[in-house]
Formats: sequence, C-alpha cells, structure tokens
Amino acid sequence: MPYISSIAAVAAFAAQALAVPAPQTSGAPATNGFSVAQVAGPQYFKSGAAQILKTYAKYNATVPPTTVSNLKVAAAAQQSGSVTANPESYDQSYLCPVQVGSQTLMLDFDTGSSDLWVFSTLQASAQRTGHTSYSPGVAVQQTGETWNISYGDGSGASGVVYSDKVVVGPVTATSQSVEAATSVSSSFTQDTDNDGLLGLAYPNINTCAPKQCQTFFQTVQSSLPQKVFTATLKHGKPGSYDFGFIDSTKYTGALTYTPVTQQQYWMFKATTYSVGGTTYTTNIGSSIADTGTTLWYLPSAVVSNYYSKVSGAKNSAAAGGWIFPCSATLPNFVVTIGGAQHTVPGSLINYAPYSSTQCFGGIQPNTGIGFSIFGDIFLKSQFVVFDVGNNRLGFAQQA
Repeated sequence: MPYISSIAAVAAFAAQALAVPAPQTSGAPATNGFSVAQVAGPQYFKSGAAQILKTYAKYNATVPPTTVSNLKVAAAAQQSGSVTANPESYDQSYLCPVQVGSQTLMLDFDTGSSDLWVFSTLQASAQRTGHTSYSPGVAVQQTGETWNISYGDGSGASGVVYSDKVVVGPVTATSQSVEAATSVSSSFTQDTDNDGLLGLAYPNINTCAPKQCQTFFQTVQSSLPQKVFTATLKHGKPGSYDFGFIDSTKYTGALTYTPVTQQQYWMFKATTYSVGGTTYTTNIGSSIADTGTTLWYLPSAVVSNYYSKVSGAKNSAAAGGWIFPCSATLPNFVVTIGGAQHTVPGSLINYAPYSSTQCFGGIQPNTGIGFSIFGDIFLKSQFVVFDVGNNRLGFAQQA
C-alpha cells in the first residue's frame, strides 16, 4: 500500500500552516527505480480523422480551414455510423493508475506535455460525466497559481493548482503540484478514456502561472539511481513505464542514443528511411517522441513515398487522410535515428478500418505542425529511453 513516511506527513502538516511546502518523495526504491504498468481502460472507437484533429489542436497546426472542416465531417460520419463499423474499429485504451490525493485516477502519461492536470470536483458536474474526479479536500491551494492549456481550435482546459500527495507505483510525491480543472472544453469531456494527463516533457512548457509548476519527474528524480525513464508501449495489450533504470530484457540488439535538439518536447533528428526495400536519402528532419499522440506524422513527401508502395492507397478527403484496401500487405518502414536503423512492421501501420473494405493508415502527413511526430504507431515497436540527465533519447527494437 502506498504511504507517506511519518516525517514527511508531519512536515506537510506543519507546512500547511505556513506556506506551500516543497515537493518531496517517500517510498522510492533507493537503488532499483520503479515500474508502472498500464492497465486496460474503456474501449474507444478508432477514428483516424478524429485523431488528426486532436493532434492539429494539440500542436496548434497551421492548416487551411477547409482541411479542418473536412476532417470534422469525416470524424462525424464515422462516429454517427455512416461508415460501417466492425469489432476491429474499436481498441482498448491503456492508462496508468495514479493516486492523486485520496482518489485513484486513470492518467495518460504524455511525453508531449508537462502539466499534471486532472478532472476535479471544482468543475460543473456535467463536465465530469464518465470521469473519476480529484477532490482537493484539505489540500493546500497554491495562492494565485493558475494553469491554462489553450489549443488553436478554441478547445482547452484550465484551473487552479493545489499541493497534494501523488502516488505513482511505489513512490509518493508529497506536496506535488496538482493542476485541478475548473473548466474543460467538450473535446476533453467527451474523451472519457482518461481522467487527466501526467506530463513527461521538459518542464519549460508547463502552463502554470505566474510560476511554472514542478513536474512529477522533477519531484522524484533525486530519489532515482538514474535520471531516466523508459516507455515500452505495446500493440493490443498494456505496456509499461520504468523510472530510474533501463531494463535490458525489454529490448533486443543495440540501444542507440541521439541528442535532444530542443529541450521542450523530446525533439531529435530523424534522417534517412526506406520502404519496401527502397532507400530514400532525404532526411525526415526534426521530430518528437510523443506517447500522447496516436498516429505517426511525417513530411508529406515521405508519406507519399510510403503509400506509393501500397496498391490502391489514396489520400481521401472523405476519410480525412490516407486509406488503403484492408486486404493490402503493408511494407515495413525503416527509419534511421542516431545512425541506427529502426523498423516498424507494416502490420502496425494499419491503424483502423475506415469502411468494410478500406483501412486508415497509421502514417499521415505532418501538415502545418512544423515537425514530425513519432507517436504510438512508431513507439509500439520500440523500447525508448528518455534520458533526462544527459538530454538524449535512446531507441532499440522491442524484445
């Protein structure tokens, strides 16, 4: 059972009477780090168009209004059943249980953001339907501190900040900054798969103001043997995150590192690639590793080169992206990062059925985003090391 040490509890109680206490940890393994396993959450309908809309909003993509309009129509058509669904149209969500205060919430560990924000009882009840909500109770509110995640499509979430206990695996972060929502837009309320996010990007993109909040990893890193965490996401089953150590049983071959080129997102440079035995010498360029994004977004020319190897593939305005016959055998995609080649099997690039005969591609153009996003389609084939201490990323094929 997670716990707060008696010393930490007394310190937290005393600090409540004086000021906002500094975050601390207790219960952390001194030498081995700790692991957090994902668990199966609710099923959700897989809509490629909806995923692209979500990504465009998250990264404030600059795209023509007609593109957004077409995507909304495509997403609505799928959700309303205008496009025939089958069992493969649904997927299980895989989330991480996190105790925030006295509630256990299902959070999405997101390397594309650095806010730890949660649905809360401060919101109108209608906004909280389908979610477990954080109740601040006796937690200390950080005076004057607010947070605001605002997306280019007008959606967003905002609220106030409390200091409270956050338990992840065996580790308790006492007086951790918890961003409690007071208002969220409909796009968040409709996403009942999770109760909030635990951001694992660099802290300088945290949205708390006037002072940025300390992230969960900042709080726990001093108790870890190494300032690293790793992601082992899986296709069709729960994955895991490890903090403070690298488990060599989870990957095969060499672990290759590449420097982080911009310390906001986990940004790196991807170079050449090959598809179906054809090598392309043009570099993919600036890219980020984002566990909070489903699809894999690459430059348009790269995407076109990939689907040129798939008979019957087309970029469909009605579908909102590249589709192909579900009977097609997709080629592997091999990308070079840090001088090493990393292979994504073609089977993982089939995201979801679009119709009874057509499927939606897991690789889509990064139009208007400004960089490529290596989301779950890529990450589910890789063991990824987020090396905070050395500002680098490590990649290896999953075992």
